Amino acid sequence: MKKEQVPQDNSGLAKKNIHELCYAVDENGNYTTVQSSGWDVKASALDESMQLIEERVNQTKKEISEGKLSPIAYFMELHRMDLQILASYAGIHRWFVKRHFSPKRFQKLSDKTLKKYADVFEISIEELKKFKPN
Repeated sequence: MKKEQVPQDNSGLAKKNIHELCYAVDENGNYTTVQSSGWDVKASALDESMQLIEERVNQTKKEISEGKLSPIAYFMELHRMDLQILASYAGIHRWFVKRHFSPKRFQKLSDKTLKKYADVFEISIEELKKFKPN
């Protein structure tokens, strides 16, 4: 793509005064970097993925309210993690992490285990224990 062809659409990035760095070809045929204020297609895709994440977070909150899931599932979704990433960051086997999604098992977790999760989510153990979806 030539320097002049780098998209400069008014996307969500431009509204926050953030620019994306892109590579383009200059007049001499050399690669150079160009700032872009966004591209509508990319902005639409990002907006859609953020909407899906928000729906998953809301669904998780609903399931916590119904007593089907523990707060660990909510914070995992909120931080855009999956089971494997959370298990890796917490240093807990993913099979155990999945079991900890159960509210009954969550209530029995030791402070040592809860601390691992709290550290990953950058919250206190108390915030994790007392989380109530509103």
